[in-house]
Amino acid sequence: MKGEGLLMKKIFAFIFAVLITLTFTRFNAIAASAEENYKWYCAQCHGNGGKGDGINSKDLPVTPRNHTNPEDMKKLTDADIENVIKDGGAATSKSTTMPPFGSTLNADEVKDMVKHLRKLCKC
Repeated sequence: MKGEGLLMKKIFAFIFAVLITLTFTRFNAIAASAEENYKWYCAQCHGNGGKGDGINSKDLPVTPRNHTNPEDMKKLTDADIENVIKDGGAATSKSTTMPPFGSTLNADEVKDMVKHLRKLCKC
């Protein structure tokens, strides 16, 4: 009985270590493409196509921005978009439900995300 408990603890520790390693590798691997990052971090609220219709959008107090709307997106400078991505909505007087990604995405990934958003709006 005691041996089984120790074996289970070792198995659990091994599985936990593998999961931590995979998570760490995902977030610290060579920079993911902007499309991959968008699907991973943004699509739940903004939708896969960027129209603000993600699976979580119906439960949010503010409709997520439609990244395909050129009129709205042209009002924002690249610096505005970078700040929202890095610091989140609350830090930029936008929706408080928009989380900050400044410690998740590196500087190059943020700049690539801005370019991706500009492609979505064709602006």
